[in-house]
Amino acid sequence: MARYLIAGAAGQLGQDLRKALSGREVTALSRAELDVTDRDAVIAAVSGHDVVINASAYTKVDDAETHEDDAFAINALGTGNLAVAAAQHGARFVTVSTDYVFDGHATSPYAEDTPRDPINAYGRTKAAGEELAIAAHPDGTFVVRTAWLYGAGGANFAKTMVKLAASHETVSVVDDQLGQPTWTGDLATQIVALLDADAPAGVYHGTNSGQASWFEFARAVFAEAGLDPERVKPTDSSTFVRPAPRPSYSVLGHAAWSRAGLAPMRPWRDALAEATREGLFA
Repeated sequence: MARYLIAGAAGQLGQDLRKALSGREVTALSRAELDVTDRDAVIAAVSGHDVVINASAYTKVDDAETHEDDAFAINALGTGNLAVAAAQHGARFVTVSTDYVFDGHATSPYAEDTPRDPINAYGRTKAAGEELAIAAHPDGTFVVRTAWLYGAGGANFAKTMVKLAASHETVSVVDDQLGQPTWTGDLATQIVALLDADAPAGVYHGTNSGQASWFEFARAVFAEAGLDPERVKPTDSSTFVRPAPRPSYSVLGHAAWSRAGLAPMRPWRDALAEATREGLFA
């Protein structure tokens, strides 16, 4: 039986990975339990495992603009350390990356082989992590890019919308950024399916299918939570200027799944409905 190591197991995705791997031999380590920036500790932790899944990340996008070294240490060097350790011990390595490795200027879904061109510090550190991982373990690294994550196990946009609804009659949400709301439950299941299929190493886009603006996502969240979607009002990005520039188009293509003989993830709206049934807003 394969032995799995999850780094970043206490996070939103890490919790759902643990569920998706239920019944298997899993070592689940939080960031406090495994400092991915400590190469010696990482190599020791990976010993004895057949699969390493990296769900550990510096995800404070705006803070990364002024703390890029901190973000780089975790997202790039930490990812590289895990890949080196996986290669050394003969383990397959899955690292979760992001749509932010792209510039956001496209008008059709980004293919998996589109050149990286990040527009903010967070994206640069994640792109560097992909490159280091593939260089260290080219035949055993799976880069799974995702976006717009939400789940029951952590803070996220969907939960924030419901929280704001309790104190605001209306909420304004940008309608000029497009992406793919993605449930961590589906992403975790897809990662396990990828490993079980013995698919080829490479880049995969782990997002729910379809596309939406943040405004459309917020309206769907309100509807699922039993709130009036008309309380969500559209605005544009100029009203929410933040330190880190955001890509205006973050829709990812899913061709790699078909090439590997796997189905892409289901439509985002269907995933949101199931996530709600399973206690997203409980």
